[in-house]
Amino acid sequence: MARIVEVLPYDPTWPQIYCAEAAQVSLVLGANLLAAYHIGSTAVPGMAAKPTIDILLVVRELQALDTCNTALAALGYQAKEEHGILGRRYFSKKEGDRHLFHLHAFAEGHADIIRHLNFRDYLIAHPGAAVDYQTLKQGLAEQFRDAPAEYTVGKADFIREVEKWAAAWRAGLDQEIGQ
Repeated sequence: MARIVEVLPYDPTWPQIYCAEAAQVSLVLGANLLAAYHIGSTAVPGMAAKPTIDILLVVRELQALDTCNTALAALGYQAKEEHGILGRRYFSKKEGDRHLFHLHAFAEGHADIIRHLNFRDYLIAHPGAAVDYQTLKQGLAEQFRDAPAEYTVGKADFIREVEKWAAAWRAGLDQEIGQ
């Protein structure tokens, strides 16, 4: 059976689900894990989303993370290597065709860490942008219910635009606080 694209109303348990899963993953990664963040649409309060929890992991060394693939597999994660993003390690945890969790791991200092956090924080701080993104996702989910790749492509331009706004917004915040 093919994966169905489904955007559901916000679930207030998503943050708790993230915390529980991040705790399990952190036990496996040990001292190599520097930080874990809840990212993606499920991290934006009130936003409808695909019910997949995205977790951003910041690690000291990717090579040390690679030695944890077997232990992560014991938690149900399938390693997908970089999966299209240079310098990332990507893992998915599924129940049948339903994606439960995605892990996006980067070594400390990788630019995509800030990109993901900026995007999340911008949507939280700018409810209008969050509503626009939600509306886009809902329309794409209806249009591409049986085509996850097309759903993802349909979001790409909007995401790139918001990432630009988010970077400028973050730079402005950093200037305000003297960083």
